[in-house]
Amino acid sequence: MKKTIPCIAFMLFSITVMAQKSRIARKELLKAPMNQKVTTAEVQEITMPGGETAPKHLHPCPVIGIIKSGEAIFQIEGRESIILHEGDAFYEPKNVNILHFDNASKEKALVFTAMYLKKGNEENIQFLNK
Repeated sequence: MKKTIPCIAFMLFSITVMAQKSRIARKELLKAPMNQKVTTAEVQEITMPGGETAPKHLHPCPVIGIIKSGEAIFQIEGRESIILHEGDAFYEPKNVNILHFDNASKEKALVFTAMYLKKGNEENIQFLNK
């Protein structure tokens, strides 16, 4: 009888875990090759007021992020601009010019989370001359 109780408890635990897994949904938002060793990740929440535009810039490290609220006009040099919506993920490769990361709304704030994936002491951002 003593051996049966732990076995039943384990079976009940396993059934509970399997039931929970079936309710969990995963949706891939972004897959981006980094081609660098990451030793530090810095995560920031950034809020841009309505109508705000970011200066042309680049990042000395790869940056991935997700739009929490609002919409952004996003353009990497050599590519068409796109609109990022709430829930969209984005990738800014290291040392590539970002021409636009602008709030698409004149009234509503843009809020996003940016993750800077560093291999050393790189700065997060470098602004480019106009």
